[in-house]
Amino acid sequence: MNPLVSVILPVFNRRLTLQAAARSVLDQSFRDLELIIVDDASTEDLRPVVEALEDPRVVFIRLAVNGGASVARNAGLQAARGAFIAFQDSDDYWLPWKLKLQMDLMETLPSEFGVVVHSKIVYGTGGKKNLNGRGGVVLLPPPERILKQDEDQVRKFLVENRISLQNSLFRRECYPNMTWFDASTRANADWAFSSSLAQHTRIYESPEPVVLAFMSDDSISRNRKQKAIGLIRIMKRNRKLFDTYPAEYAWNLWRIGRMLMAVGHRRMGGRFCRGALLRRPQIIKLILKRILA
Repeated sequence: MNPLVSVILPVFNRRLTLQAAARSVLDQSFRDLELIIVDDASTEDLRPVVEALEDPRVVFIRLAVNGGASVARNAGLQAARGAFIAFQDSDDYWLPWKLKLQMDLMETLPSEFGVVVHSKIVYGTGGKKNLNGRGGVVLLPPPERILKQDEDQVRKFLVENRISLQNSLFRRECYPNMTWFDASTRANADWAFSSSLAQHTRIYESPEPVVLAFMSDDSISRNRKQKAIGLIRIMKRNRKLFDTYPAEYAWNLWRIGRMLMAVGHRRMGGRFCRGALLRRPQIIKLILKRILA
């Protein structure tokens, strides 16, 4: 009999954190699940760590060639048997009620809702800043920014990376096929997926936290150049849609330009920023508003 929920955990090395991350899934109060651990051709031997879990619900897949988290997640999706899909990261922890809370919420929603997303508590590491540019601990997304049901969710997801995969629960059929992630995108892969996902299903956001997340020193989210490349991929992926949302197109051009300039590509970054202002001169008001916020 197939499990109700398939949980996919991609990993590259991180043998010191993998067992705790996996155990936080296996120890959920909701038990009807499988945990698919996809080893993305690690240089460390992770099999002993996985075997030490001693749980028949664990499926271990080792890829022959390192392809990045998107490739590993897609491999997990191909092996998944559940009617619902969830994701875990190799250095984060699910709170014990995460799946039960989300499954119960999903049951109360109309069938057009294919995704429920909760918040996460994010801890900075090594004195570095967290995702909001501050040190310490932060709740993401902030409760006041939770998606309202009368908002244009397609517009929101074009300009905001709103889904952290490990915070979310997906109906298997929420997306037209089971290749959810762009293999060419190393950063912002979750945003690239969610910008398309928002066009196929309704998304429900809740402020209650379900995950403890940590900003690791090797986190891809710290790499501005990779983030800029990921955002360019998002722009290409949704090229036709941006005809309907010209302001959002210009805003993303500006952000790409600023990211590139910050990592030393000043000439190329300047071209993106000028393109944003030429396409949408009014964007300067939005830029000033965000700077002063």
